[in-house]
This record gives sequence, C-alpha cells and structure tokens, in this order.
Amino acid sequence: MSFTFKAIAHIQLAAPKGSEDTSRRFFKDILGFTELEKPAELKKRGGVWFGFGNYQLHIGIEEPFSPAKKAHPAFEVENIEELKLHLINSGVNIIEDGNYPGANRFYTSDPFGNRLEFLEWID
Repeated sequence: MSFTFKAIAHIQLAAPKGSEDTSRRFFKDILGFTELEKPAELKKRGGVWFGFGNYQLHIGIEEPFSPAKKAHPAFEVENIEELKLHLINSGVNIIEDGNYPGANRFYTSDPFGNRLEFLEWID
C-alpha cells in the first residue's frame, strides 16, 4: 500500500439543534477543554469545536438527533480518581466499570446522552 494513517484528526459527536451553550458548559466548563474557532463556512452549520492536548472534539448538529448509546470515544486521563470526584461534584452521573484488565475506567454521558468513556492505565 502506498498510504499511511498518521492520526485521528478529530472525534465528532452529534447533538440536537441549539445545543452549543450546553456543549460549552459540559465540555469547556466541566471537562476543561478549550473552545476552538470554527472556520467561517462551517459556523453556518451550528455546533462547536473543542481541543485538548493534540486532539479535537467536534460537536455537530444532527436533526433528527439520536444519541450514541454504544459507540463512544474513550479518553485516556491522568488522575482518573480526581476526574471522577470532579464530575460527581458537578452533578454528572458516572458508571464504574472494572472489566478492562489493566485499566481503571468509567462511563458517563454528555448532556445529550452520548456515551463517553474515561480510562487510566494501571501500571
């Protein structure tokens, strides 16, 4: 083959129309992601983009909207216990899952019902 995959450019999650402010409260204010400027032509479609480390998370508007209950991004974090406490103290429900050998992980949902996984590798 003459092509090579280099990286994932971004992850996209769907959200209902008018959800930009709710997205900001969750992904920026609670999770601490940085909001990114969308290109002018793409702003017309709605949604909002965020960045963390070298990664981007795009929240795109989908009508009719249906949350992803099984398919999900998995975020590797450092100090996962601190993240759990922060989310719980912010009113976010979490679901513990000890079924992945070598990882401490849990699930939650974004404000629109999309599944999110957070994990930290155990040394």
